[in-house]
Amino acid sequence: MPAIISVSNLVKEYNGLVAVKGISFEVGQGEIFGLLGPNGAGKTTTLEIIETLRSKTSGTVIADGIDLDKSPQSIKNIIGVQLQAAGYYPNLNLKQTIDLFAGLYNKKIDPLALLDKVNLRDKAKSKFKELSGGQKQRFSIATTLINEPKIIFLDEPTTGLDPQARHNLWELILQLRENGATVVLTTHYMDEAEQLCDRVAIIDAGTIIALSTPAELIDNLLATGFTRKQAVKAANLEDVFLNMTGREWREG
Repeated sequence: MPAIISVSNLVKEYNGLVAVKGISFEVGQGEIFGLLGPNGAGKTTTLEIIETLRSKTSGTVIADGIDLDKSPQSIKNIIGVQLQAAGYYPNLNLKQTIDLFAGLYNKKIDPLALLDKVNLRDKAKSKFKELSGGQKQRFSIATTLINEPKIIFLDEPTTGLDPQARHNLWELILQLRENGATVVLTTHYMDEAEQLCDRVAIIDAGTIIALSTPAELIDNLLATGFTRKQAVKAANLEDVFLNMTGREWREG
């Protein structure tokens, strides 16, 4: 598949500390790509540079054929970035918030149709602070869709969610790809990356130490003779939990 994001020799320094050390990678159009790594590895800094939220020290970033150095505003027009809670006006309800953002993008949007996509139509008159954790995450993803982006960035989208909310959010992310978007996400949940991502890059200490499909990375590890201390069963405790409590949307 053709690359929609190309990062070459990206470097970011902070007061002599090199946080990103000349990394290079490509993201294929229409794939879900994961950036994985421990805290402080440089993955969030890398995303923020591509998102035009943080300056780089050196290197090249191309998104959908647009050079970050030449036209950062054009990149902003084709991406959607998941906002955190601080990004929303506390006195506006969900419908009003969507209307506000649509006006900023100069887009005509049906707020209720957008809320339907994330199963939040019944919360149209609620304020963001009144939502549950899962609802807040779904709404934050909905706001990334307002400008009909080609590339969507999600930073740890399921952190703190219960199993039902997490699995339903997985379905939403997969649907974004089915609708033609490219998704770049970070997560600390390796099962999440394994389920969602077509490919992952593992970053440690500012460098990419592995880049491949989850299946290939697992096979490479097994080829070294690696074995788990405890045999893996065909189901885990999360499967038990979901089987007993259901997979439907849960609120509150």
